[in-house]
Amino acid sequence: MPPSADDRPIELADLGKLARRGVRAVTRAARAGDQVTLAALLAAHLGEAGVGGDVVEETWPAYEHVNVQAGLDAWLTGRSTELVGIVNFRHRPFGLAELVAMAGQPADPFGPRPGNAATVNLPCGPDGETRPCLRCAVHLVDDGGVRTALLVRAAEPETGIERVSVQALSTDPAAARAAVREIRAAADRENVFRGQVLSFAGEVFGPGQTLLQFHRRPRLESGQLVLAADTLAEIERQVVDVARHKERLLAAGQHLKRGLLLYGPPGVGKTHTVRYLVGRLPGTTVVQLTGGALHLIAEACSVARTLQPAMVVVEDVDLIAEDRGMHPGQHPLLFQLLNEMDGLAEDADVVFLLTTNRADLLEPALAARPGRVDQAVQLTLPDRDARRALFELYRGDLAMDVSGLDEVLDRTDGVTASFLKELIRRAALFAAERSPAGSGALSVSAADLASALDELLDTRNAMTRTLLGAAAQG
Repeated sequence: MPPSADDRPIELADLGKLARRGVRAVTRAARAGDQVTLAALLAAHLGEAGVGGDVVEETWPAYEHVNVQAGLDAWLTGRSTELVGIVNFRHRPFGLAELVAMAGQPADPFGPRPGNAATVNLPCGPDGETRPCLRCAVHLVDDGGVRTALLVRAAEPETGIERVSVQALSTDPAAARAAVREIRAAADRENVFRGQVLSFAGEVFGPGQTLLQFHRRPRLESGQLVLAADTLAEIERQVVDVARHKERLLAAGQHLKRGLLLYGPPGVGKTHTVRYLVGRLPGTTVVQLTGGALHLIAEACSVARTLQPAMVVVEDVDLIAEDRGMHPGQHPLLFQLLNEMDGLAEDADVVFLLTTNRADLLEPALAARPGRVDQAVQLTLPDRDARRALFELYRGDLAMDVSGLDEVLDRTDGVTASFLKELIRRAALFAAERSPAGSGALSVSAADLASALDELLDTRNAMTRTLLGAAAQG
């Protein structure tokens, strides 16, 4: 068995290795004072008077990070600046005051020090548009002889840093205060959320994380929304017409904030109506809350207040009505929503659009706090005329023998739009199965349509009909 490395006698090569290591250790010790530190950079930029000044800070919620970067970029335009990245910043709470205080201390190899600037790409528009945003860095700014240092730091909820921050130190204390004030104003002015369709999602990457997503604004023509004419007019008057006449309404002393509740059973077109209204208000900021993001009501309302004209969409609001507190009768999230609605100024151009399948769960709370919802509109299952219109809408350009359509309409009383859409798709599939491949465009016969309806109404498809929102059929 060969001897281990520790058992072999000392060789000449070992002495060389020891000598090289010794030289490196001595060199590091001798040059320790020559290493560039953040404290030295700040002192060189600001001078003794600057580093002894007061640190001024502005903070924003974590989801505003991309807007802070937009405001910072705008503020820096036309100013001379040097960007200094910071490494080893993770899990370390510090600010400009702490960095300045490190002057004269030995460099900490594990502490924050100058390095490459780290950025994260954050969404700033639909279709995957992103903007690189600083995670932790210092801008050394020279503005006509007034020198300012800005520390930009992203939120790190996992380590207790909940907000995005910009801190300033300057050779002129007034300039530091003005810098953060002007950056905040620029962040509001350059806000990338303005006029967009947004949705909040919470706790995607862990507790405390808030993800904000951008969506394309839907474009639906009135013919694509099959509602009774008086119902559609009632909805548009409350949402679209108030926005159109807002200047005259304000001049007449009338309020702009309003709430609309769309209620009815599943499948009657509540979500489709919301999409139509969103498309009818181009330029309006829309914030949608659904599912697991319903607890982010305060964040959604904050965005709406800042970026009006705005619309806050809360779908399935009955889910937050079912949220219970510790005591009977408590509905914390619903009451928070109602408080947010009531807390807006009368002239705020914000519309709250709520949808529910269970109006009975909401009525007591809404009645106890009148004025939050100005209009409740019931959407019902399509009648015969509406089913005919929906049938034509979903059929589109599909060739079809509609000689038996009246019988289909007779047999589909109580179904939803989703049921009719699936009926047409299934009839087209029957037509595809009976015609050979390559025989040209599909042509649906009256028999295909009848067979598809028979299959959907068969007792074995009772669950399918329930999932499509259809009532029980005989």
